[in-house]
Amino acid sequence: MSARVWVVMPTYNEAPNVERIVRAAGAELERLVPGDHQILVVDDNSPDGTGAIADRVAEELPAVLVLHREAKSGLGHAYLAGFDQALEGGAELVIEMDADFSHDPRYLGELLEAAQSADLILGSRYVPGGGVRNWGLVRRLVSRGGGLYARLILGVDIRDLTGGFKCIRREVLERIDLPSVRAEGYVFQVEVTYRALVAGFRVKEVPIVFADRTEGSSKMSARIALEAMWLVPSLRGRAAAAVRRSGRERRAINAR
Repeated sequence: MSARVWVVMPTYNEAPNVERIVRAAGAELERLVPGDHQILVVDDNSPDGTGAIADRVAEELPAVLVLHREAKSGLGHAYLAGFDQALEGGAELVIEMDADFSHDPRYLGELLEAAQSADLILGSRYVPGGGVRNWGLVRRLVSRGGGLYARLILGVDIRDLTGGFKCIRREVLERIDLPSVRAEGYVFQVEVTYRALVAGFRVKEVPIVFADRTEGSSKMSARIALEAMWLVPSLRGRAAAAVRRSGRERRAINAR
């Protein structure tokens, strides 16, 4: 189905949440962009039946699609698969959104409004008006520290590099050489934003309040934190090379 606005929503063991969040996001999108939106659930073969629940909702709601992947292979790979399908479906704006209600659907309108004057819009916890809810001290420190580490290493003035509630213009996804993105965990968010900055796109942060999940379990792990420590420093060279490579490929296509 062709639609201008696509929401890509990765899931793994989100049976308690997936139907409610898809219906809530769908209702908000229908209010904002009636008949011109698609929600794509990307399920990594969840053993708790998340995929089957999403299939049932998709049978009822034409604006919902489900992409079933064979195994869990990381948040980044799930998003890349979703981006590919969204672009093939004619998406002009692609929204990343969690399936556990950490990202409130009421912010969708603010992301879409900001897209009128920016290419990549970040739902930010750390700009005035943003915040987090129901987080303990340790998680607050880890999040703040990880974000500060990435900002200092990469030399960018973005307050929330690790957030995953984003609205991305088609042109950004086509320009940043998605197949070469290697981050699997939450560093994926840092890499996509940094590549957009290196490519010269307009990036804007809008405030959101991030609410910790009330159902299911968090996907954060020690492995994801370690990935951030060793992978972020490599993003500088990789991002510049990816943008140059993408530019050469686009020029070659245009010259044919």
